[in-house]
Amino acid sequence: MPRFAANLSMMFTEWDFLDRFKAAAEAGFEAVEFLFPYEHHPEQIGLALTGGELTQALFNLPPGDFAKGERGIAALAGREDEFKASVDKALAYVHETGVKRLHMMAGLADPNDPAAQKTYRASLAYAADRLGEQGIDLLLEPINGKDMPGYFLNDFDQAAAYVRESGRPNVRLQFDMYHCELIHGDVSARLEVLYPLVGHVQIARAAGRHEPDASGPDYPKLFAELDALGYDGFVGCEYRPERGTLEGLGWFAPWRKPL
Repeated sequence: MPRFAANLSMMFTEWDFLDRFKAAAEAGFEAVEFLFPYEHHPEQIGLALTGGELTQALFNLPPGDFAKGERGIAALAGREDEFKASVDKALAYVHETGVKRLHMMAGLADPNDPAAQKTYRASLAYAADRLGEQGIDLLLEPINGKDMPGYFLNDFDQAAAYVRESGRPNVRLQFDMYHCELIHGDVSARLEVLYPLVGHVQIARAAGRHEPDASGPDYPKLFAELDALGYDGFVGCEYRPERGTLEGLGWFAPWRKPL
């Protein structure tokens, strides 16, 4: 049976960030994820998790200047020292959150540019080795060009190639079904092929990035397929509620944690 993590960057935004943890727990979630924790002290995040008896499923390495449009720096030549410092910054949150997987955003760069490819490979190797010392998986996520034009990692086969090429057991694929549907379609077939590489799963309806349903991708079917594949990790709910967070949780009722 799938276990779900509420994405607190998109869900429960009716609450202040640190109050979203309690709201998610009260709604029946046993885990949370979010994009970035860096506006808050690590101990604040840790206390919010403890208070809600929640597991931290995932968060991202620092993305550069997100407010100015940067979407990661791992593939950006000339930003290598900044990238290494960003790994140190993320590690400061690992102890307080107990997180076991971090996502590395690639940045806006031409995926066919040799300099960007070389920089990305070096960043991947550095981050994977540093995180591996702490028992942390490094996740690579393809992101569709509609939501993030110009993103370096925009194809699932490309991402899988980087995972395999790394030769590191803690480098895994972040399989966001929403992005897969928009990039390739046929999420089910691609999940089956790439499943041995998958370290984390995320969901959202393709139309509007709202609550998951059967309209595409077919989530009831995909949840059953995850069970059949033996997936025992968390499924991140990285969607924007169509009306309100609580109002849109009807889909979640069969899997809600008893209070």
